[in-house]
Amino acid sequence: MDTPKPKGIVVFGGGTATNSLVDVFNDLRESRNCSLSYIIPISDNGGSSSELIRVLGGPGIGDIRSRLVRLIPNSDSNADLAATKALFNYRLSSDADAARAEWLDIVEGRHALWMKVSSEKRELVRSIFNMVNMEIVKRARPSSTFNFGRAAVGNLFLTGARIFTGSLESAIYLLSQICAIPPSTSVLPAINTNFTHHISAGLGDGTVITGQNAISHPSEPTALPDANGTTDPAVAAMATEDTDAHDLIEDANLPGSLPTLRKQYIEFSKSGEEDLTSRIERLWYINPYGHEIRPRANPKVTQAIEGANAVIYSIGSLYTSIVPSLVLRGVGSAIANSGVRHKILVLNSSNDRETGPSGSPFSATDFVKAIARAGGESQGDVERLGEVRRYVTHVLHMEGEGTPAVDKAELAALGVDCLRVYGRRVDGALRYDENGLKSTLEAVVGRVEMGRSRRNTKQ
Repeated sequence: MDTPKPKGIVVFGGGTATNSLVDVFNDLRESRNCSLSYIIPISDNGGSSSELIRVLGGPGIGDIRSRLVRLIPNSDSNADLAATKALFNYRLSSDADAARAEWLDIVEGRHALWMKVSSEKRELVRSIFNMVNMEIVKRARPSSTFNFGRAAVGNLFLTGARIFTGSLESAIYLLSQICAIPPSTSVLPAINTNFTHHISAGLGDGTVITGQNAISHPSEPTALPDANGTTDPAVAAMATEDTDAHDLIEDANLPGSLPTLRKQYIEFSKSGEEDLTSRIERLWYINPYGHEIRPRANPKVTQAIEGANAVIYSIGSLYTSIVPSLVLRGVGSAIANSGVRHKILVLNSSNDRETGPSGSPFSATDFVKAIARAGGESQGDVERLGEVRRYVTHVLHMEGEGTPAVDKAELAALGVDCLRVYGRRVDGALRYDENGLKSTLEAVVGRVEMGRSRRNTKQ
C-alpha cells in the first residue's frame, strides 16, 4: 500500500523580500517531500508593470516573473539556465530611446544576452517577443507610445505569452517550463485574470490611498466619494479635469477611469519614503472608477490551501504583498476552516512605510491582527476581529534594534506561539539566518524523515 504523500506548504508573499527566503522554503519542501505553492498578488501598478498595464492592459505580473526566475534551479552550473535567468531578469536602459534600440536587438536575436541561450529556446522566446512587440506597435498613437525605459524583459515575455494564449496561467506555465521549475513547486496568481485589478487602502484618519504604488510610496490622496457618495466640489472639479485630460490619450484604460490608476510609475524610489499620516486600517479592491469590488480568488489558490499542512506568511510588505491575497473571496474560509494545521507568520525585521506610520509602528500583535482581519474580510466580515488563531498559530521573529515589538504574553492570550530565530547583520540590516529559520520551520511543521526538532530556536 502506497504511503500518502505529506500535505503541502503554501507561502503568501510577493516581491524581493520573499525571494531571499526561496532556498529556505525549498529545503523545507524537500525535507517533507511535499508540494510548495507561492501565492502572488497581481495588483502591482508600479515600475515597468505600470507601462505594460497602461498600454496593453492586464494584471501586474512583475512579482510573478521575479519569483519564477528566482526559482530557476542550479543556474550556476548550467550555462543555458544561467543565461535564461539573466535574460528574464534583465532591465533595459533608463533612457527611453536607448531602451527601445536595445529591445529591438533582443527581438531580432542580436543582443549579447542570447549568446549562451540554446537555439531552440531562443527561437521559442523570440516568437513571443516578436508578438508582444507587434502588439506594442499596433497600439502606438501620437498621444501614446510605449516607453521601454527600465522595462523588465521577463515582464514583456509574460505579457506577450498571456496575450498569445489568452490565459495568465498558461503564460506562467510556459515560463515555468522554460525556466525548468520542478512540478512540485508552483507559482499561483492570487486572481486568475486577463484584466487589471487595483487596490485601495483606508487610513485611520479617513484618508483613502488608491493604487498599490501610491500605498507603498508617497502619493497625494485620490478624490473618492465620501460615506454619502459625494466629494468636495473643488476637488471633484479638479479630478474631472484631470480625467478628461487622460481620456484624450489612447491607451488600455477605460474612459473616465481614475487618473492615478493611469499614470506611469516607471521610476520611483523605495528610500526616503514619507510616513503615512495614520495607520492603514483596511485594504480592498476597486474597479477603474474607484468603486469597491470583491473578487474571488483563483480556484487553484484555495485548492492549494485546502491541501496544505502549513500556510506561511512571508516577510515583505504586509498590505501590498500579503493582504491583497488574503482579502479575496474564498481565501479566508480556506485558511480558517480547511484543517490547515500550522499558520506561520515570519515577522519582518523592521517596519516599513505601510506598518510604521510616525509615532505608531506596528508590533507583532498588530501584524497578526491585520492578517486575521483580512481573513475575516475575505468572508464578508469587515467589522469584527475573529478568532486570531484561525489564521495565525505561530510567529517567528528576530530580536534586535528596530525589530517590531513582540509581546509573548499578549500573543499567547490570542492563542499564538512565538519562536525567536537567530539573525545576522548584512550591510547594516538584520536578516534571518537561513539555517536557523529552516530549523525553526521544521520544528513547527515537522520533517518527515527526522520528526520534530527544536534546534536553533528559542522560546
